[in-house]
Amino acid sequence: MTDVRPSATAPTVTGRPSRGRLLGYGVGSVGTGVFSAVPGLLLLYYLTDMLGVPAAVAGAVLVAPKIWDVLLNPLVGAASDREAVRTGRRTRLLAVGAATLPVAFALMFAVPGGVTGGGGAAWSGVAFLLAATAFASFQVPYVALPAEMSASPAERTRIMSWRVVCLTVGILVAGGLAPAVVDLAGGGRPGYAVMGVAIGLVMAAALVAATLGTRWVSSRPGPRQLGPAAAFRLARGNRPFFALLAAFVTQALGVAVMLAGAPYVASYRLGDYGLTSVMFVCLVGPSMLAVPAWARLARAYGTVRCYLAASAGFAVVALALVPAIATGSLAATLALTALAGVCYAALQLLPLSLLPDTVHADAARTGHAQAGAFTGLWTAGETAGLALGPGLFALVLAVSGFVSAPVESPVAQPAGALTGLLLGFTALPALLMLISLPFVVRYGRLALAPAVAPAKENV
Repeated sequence: MTDVRPSATAPTVTGRPSRGRLLGYGVGSVGTGVFSAVPGLLLLYYLTDMLGVPAAVAGAVLVAPKIWDVLLNPLVGAASDREAVRTGRRTRLLAVGAATLPVAFALMFAVPGGVTGGGGAAWSGVAFLLAATAFASFQVPYVALPAEMSASPAERTRIMSWRVVCLTVGILVAGGLAPAVVDLAGGGRPGYAVMGVAIGLVMAAALVAATLGTRWVSSRPGPRQLGPAAAFRLARGNRPFFALLAAFVTQALGVAVMLAGAPYVASYRLGDYGLTSVMFVCLVGPSMLAVPAWARLARAYGTVRCYLAASAGFAVVALALVPAIATGSLAATLALTALAGVCYAALQLLPLSLLPDTVHADAARTGHAQAGAFTGLWTAGETAGLALGPGLFALVLAVSGFVSAPVESPVAQPAGALTGLLLGFTALPALLMLISLPFVVRYGRLALAPAVAPAKENV
């Protein structure tokens, strides 16, 4: 029988998606934002200060599941493309992730009473591994959808604007509501258990809504089904994609380090754990207004220029936080954190706006569109950055002499640990942002290079 599926280079949807469809897609980022933020913000602190897990062990608990996730994401990307070939949709994997992620998330913070130390670390680690697997099942096909929702770069930026606004809402729920729920539920381990269930329900509602709200998207990966190894060999020649990925992963690592350090700065430098929510809202809240502003600036001055400016700006603000926190100036700390949030909005919007362009350009280069393969690699890189961030901050704590202890038995931290957690929250993210700048410049140069004729690669 003749295969009448559209070719790899067939145009995707060319119309302007309605606001309802944009919301149906974007709402999924409320759920993914929650999962991306809460473990990085609270799980390390939960392990060290609730369960008494040593910082080095707690860091390993956070990193190990994400290493598995990095390996899994390309496999999920290939599976997503195979599903799209068979059914013309990516709905099945989205549904699996939406059903299982909230349950595994709640289990991460539900260590049974009396279980501490290694036992508690094992419980949370296994639950985190299951949650990471479920997250990959949803996130990889979800990130592939914008390249298939519109063939217009301007419309894809519009799609990403909606997504980033919803992502901001999710991160705000994670960082603003989650610590507050812990306090309202009485604090301690019972408070964290209640928080896991409550935030899990929010996550479930968002993921299910997005799964149902994107069934209209027709996926067109091409008639051939490539395995992960072949897909990677095909993608390897897309140099702009890998330059953009390197910049995004390095920045995700910097942001993840800062998120992991927030509860420690609030507790040990500012004297109030409750300020964790306030600091987080100051970091993420400006995105609601900043995303539309960055979108307009990108249209006026160019996306890459704005991306460079935001990356450098974040580094400068992070360094300015060192004296503000060291002197205990709460007003200056919160103001600078909000300014970092303005830059953070661009770090979310702009690379995600450029990603579909690299996917479409590669289809012209190779004659074979593999959105799932590219987003699998992208999500693997993002996962690695977000995972290594808390692990890197845990390493800073271990090296600087931080003493882990349950909240019921607090201990005075040595001066070296207080200095370490301050620099880990400020100078280390600034350094990572500066490291990302050459990758952004390289992407800009490669993206402006003349298009290459379709390659005849042996895949």
